[in-house]
Amino acid sequence: MNTPHSRAKVVDLTHTITEDMPVYPGTEAPIIEQGTTVAKEGFAEKKLTFFSHVGTHMDAPAHIFEDKKTLDALPASTFTGPACIVDVSGLTVITLDELKRHEERISQCDFVIFSSGHEKNWGTAKYFSPFPTLDKEAATWLTTQNLKGLGIDTISFDPMDITRLLIHEILLGSGLVLIENLKNLNTITAPIFTFVALPLKILESDGSPIRAIAVLP
Repeated sequence: MNTPHSRAKVVDLTHTITEDMPVYPGTEAPIIEQGTTVAKEGFAEKKLTFFSHVGTHMDAPAHIFEDKKTLDALPASTFTGPACIVDVSGLTVITLDELKRHEERISQCDFVIFSSGHEKNWGTAKYFSPFPTLDKEAATWLTTQNLKGLGIDTISFDPMDITRLLIHEILLGSGLVLIENLKNLNTITAPIFTFVALPLKILESDGSPIRAIAVLP
């Protein structure tokens, strides 16, 4: 007899890569060209030109440090595990006190994902306006929590008006991976879920676009 099985719900957390998508200031926009077509060559292929930190992407420790690991040097298990959402909407700074409110859930997770609601500004100039970022104390505490990585629905873990990526330095320096430009975080209500964020396996990659998903129980 066939026994029905439950089907997990999968939520796509990834922005589509397009030529007019927001990119970090100073980065060239993606170029997507039609290399071949079904009508002419019998098969379709696109030629893609973009930087390694475009769209929903992952930062490797090597993004900031020459002597740290690249994504291709990390085991595949680095890119998936239990995760929790921390709602930081309405905040300007994510403090240690705020994180401590979620300490029990964080202790059960490999990934902490910050939901700021800033994704609503995707595609507009407001996407580069101020958004919540960790302070130094909060970032340092997260490096002690046996995590694999952190994610956020903004373009950076550091403010846009700085010259030194201090929060990146703290987090990546500890070996964490960082996922930026996530979306649809406000649709996740499960306290803990399975997070999957698979980067392209590019030689010596300092970062890579990813397809990030949440698998809900």
